[in-house]
Amino acid sequence: MKNLHWLKEFSNNVRTAIKGNEKDDWNADLSQLFIGSKFDSGRHSRIYRGLYKNIDVAIKLVSQPEEDEELAALLERQFTSEVALLFRLRHPNIITFVGACKKPPVFCIITEYMAGGSLRKYLQQQGPHSVPPKVVLELALDIARGMQYLHSQGILHRDLKSENLLLDEDMCVKVADFGISCLESQTGSTKGFTGTYRWMAPEMIREKRHTKKVDVYSFAIVLWELITGLTPFDNMTPEQAAYAVTHKNARPPLPSDCPMAFSHLIKKCWSSNPNKRPHFVEIVSNLERYTDSLEQDPEFFSTYKPSPSNVLVKCLPNCNAGLEVRTLF
Repeated sequence: MKNLHWLKEFSNNVRTAIKGNEKDDWNADLSQLFIGSKFDSGRHSRIYRGLYKNIDVAIKLVSQPEEDEELAALLERQFTSEVALLFRLRHPNIITFVGACKKPPVFCIITEYMAGGSLRKYLQQQGPHSVPPKVVLELALDIARGMQYLHSQGILHRDLKSENLLLDEDMCVKVADFGISCLESQTGSTKGFTGTYRWMAPEMIREKRHTKKVDVYSFAIVLWELITGLTPFDNMTPEQAAYAVTHKNARPPLPSDCPMAFSHLIKKCWSSNPNKRPHFVEIVSNLERYTDSLEQDPEFFSTYKPSPSNVLVKCLPNCNAGLEVRTLF
């Protein structure tokens, strides 16, 4: 019944919006929008599959609670911020924005439909420890490229996790859900922040001032998910996980058979010191080198060993001694 109430409320607003004269560049032509079945939901949102101008889309409806004015204002600010960010982003590994409609108490964001669902759902379907290293590498590179682009635009995601990473029908990953993202120039303390503890960097949990390196930490947790297929800190509550990360420097355990190329990268990315975490431009560069190495040496993941200085990797089989040494972490 609640679901029907949301749709009825939105439908009434749709008629008003069609009659009105909306001038925002991102405003959707709601006469061209058809809402189908619901396929996901959050605390304050419902996500439907639909059609917009005969194109498959995902439609997120966000409803403001009448009984909580403070929360209603927060949800409106998050909607406005998410639309403003999505409107300016164009990248193969970022979800494509289609349009939006702001008609309180229900807001609507329309994006491309991702047939493969979330990365979390994909990993659950595959089962623990079952994704081949080559596929892990491909998926990780998609995520890192999307995040490199996001950071190049001065934007922090701040809620990077497998549920917010979507797959298309060709297994390309796209970064999605920018509800709590922000411009780097706007970051401050995270007091009252609503992120996700299991993926959250320690400085965010402590409600300290943070930088784009919080996304690098979260990327390390996502890479751990890709390798294990498990939920981080699944034997703890989110609050227990937060305490363990901040007070005991705990991290999810890496499996004994984790390829060293990945474990080395993960440990760099989830360092407790944000300054020691690499930037995404470095992460992408090194994942691309892993890809090149794997193409030329199918045994790369089983033979890779970082040098004592953590800077050099062994030459590829066709390298001349002392010449084409590639730099990695």
